[in-house]
Amino acid sequence: MSEFENQELSNTNNEIVPAPYRYSTEEIEQYEEKTAGFWVRFWAFAIDSLVVSAIVGILVNPIFRLFGWSLSDSNWYAPITIVSAILYYAYFVLTTKFWNQTVGKMIFGLKVIRVNGEKLDWMTVLFREIVGRFINNTIKILYIIVAFMPKNKGLNDVIADTVVVHERVYTKNRVIVQTKVDYETEQSISTT
Repeated sequence: MSEFENQELSNTNNEIVPAPYRYSTEEIEQYEEKTAGFWVRFWAFAIDSLVVSAIVGILVNPIFRLFGWSLSDSNWYAPITIVSAILYYAYFVLTTKFWNQTVGKMIFGLKVIRVNGEKLDWMTVLFREIVGRFINNTIKILYIIVAFMPKNKGLNDVIADTVVVHERVYTKNRVIVQTKVDYETEQSISTT
């Protein structure tokens, strides 16, 4: 008799004893998109800042000069500051929502994806690009956390549950999978 049969025979309370299981373990290779690091995101953001500055310089400044409004007022509530901020956030929101990337990210082959793999929705983009970017712009040192966080996530990625990845670049990971096997029939029960 095997040790499991002995356990069933020694059960004097007439309880039902579950069938014994064993686990088979195997190592598989899994591919996932490579996350973008600090420096490539920094340079993409620098290009995006230049694009926004160009848009403000080409569209907003001539209108302000035409009407004789001040371009040099540096208060946060100055009309030029408000209009520039609206264009800044609109640029990031609209390009991220419609293309999953800004012009800077396009140049470096980066894109924004949700962690769960679903398509970016408006709430995710608004939280990422307005709330997260506003906090990062207010406390600029927070941009550096991309270098230290798992999967190179920035504060805006943490807020919106997103990640910035390289397009068509994958990393190979090894994953250990355990399968529960019925001891008596040697058939797989479930995969975890």
